Amino acid sequence: MTQQPLAGITVLDFSTLLPGPLASLMLAEAGAAVIKIERPGGEDMRFFPPKAGPASALYAMLNRGKTCVELDLKDPAARERVLELVDGADVVLEQFRPGVMARLGLGPQDLAARNPRLIYCSITGFGQGGPRAPDAGHDITYMALTGLLALSCGTGEAPVLPPAQIADIGGGSFPAVMNILLALIARERSGRGAVLDIAMCDAMFTFALFAQAKLTATGRGPGNGADLLTGASPRYRIYAAGDGGLIAVGALEEKFWTALCDVVGLPEAARDDRRDPDGTGRALAAAFAAQDTAYWAPRLAAADCCAAPLATLAEAFADPHFRERGLFDFDVTTGDVTLPATVVPIAPVFRGARSARAPV
Repeated sequence: MTQQPLAGITVLDFSTLLPGPLASLMLAEAGAAVIKIERPGGEDMRFFPPKAGPASALYAMLNRGKTCVELDLKDPAARERVLELVDGADVVLEQFRPGVMARLGLGPQDLAARNPRLIYCSITGFGQGGPRAPDAGHDITYMALTGLLALSCGTGEAPVLPPAQIADIGGGSFPAVMNILLALIARERSGRGAVLDIAMCDAMFTFALFAQAKLTATGRGPGNGADLLTGASPRYRIYAAGDGGLIAVGALEEKFWTALCDVVGLPEAARDDRRDPDGTGRALAAAFAAQDTAYWAPRLAAADCCAAPLATLAEAFADPHFRERGLFDFDVTTGDVTLPATVVPIAPVFRGARSARAPV
């Protein structure tokens, strides 16, 4: 195997829970040596259920291949140990509230004075500056405050939660990795490190791109469930089959829409969704409800019309397509328990050993 692209890069990871640890996991998968600094007794994610061996399954999956060092950062001796590690580090990743690391004498200016080539990346909810900078928050808060959640949140009687941690991962982990890699490239040219301010809220506006286009072009943003991709179009909705199974339809383009209408036998009068979108939606719902999921699945696949039944996570894990692509070929061992590794968007050619351990 060729050398991994981040071989020789050392990351000091002070982060906890999800955003930072997932970011440093991706760096580790590409060859970086990640030293995870945790408080004495370990970070909170170690105790999240379900357990797998000595720690939680999620902790093991997020920290595959890392080395853990427990230090009390308020202890002057521990601070000196951190500074020794900083001397040989390329990247520091932290996820404290703004100002915490500086109060410990470990802020970006403190560490840059010691190691000018250091890339210092902070992940917070609201960033290092601005009126909300010191505020607490979680994934749902960041989506709520940026307008993203309001675009598709169900009704007051049946509000819908997003199925994934969009702000944590899409606003924290991914931008952190992207900007750390950019900073490493820039350092090759300038010889200098960088200070990176990653705010999970910021990227939520990127996820609202379609709604932003409508807002800026018309002066009015789309309402809840009222945009092309949030429920306004019958071509992009979820429908119930006769057995209660759900069918995801994304037949936006005319060729896919025509193929879908043909396979479900939609009456000609209902096919022009521009005339009466809700009427077309009702007709399509009635057509899907006439047969069970098992009837629709092979027919939709054969029609190649961008429509498919909702798979459970277990069904997706067993899907031959994803198996053949090697998504689950990597594993992590914690204690005497071996688990599938986190699926990360790192090309297999850049990843290292298929089997690795998590810190204990």
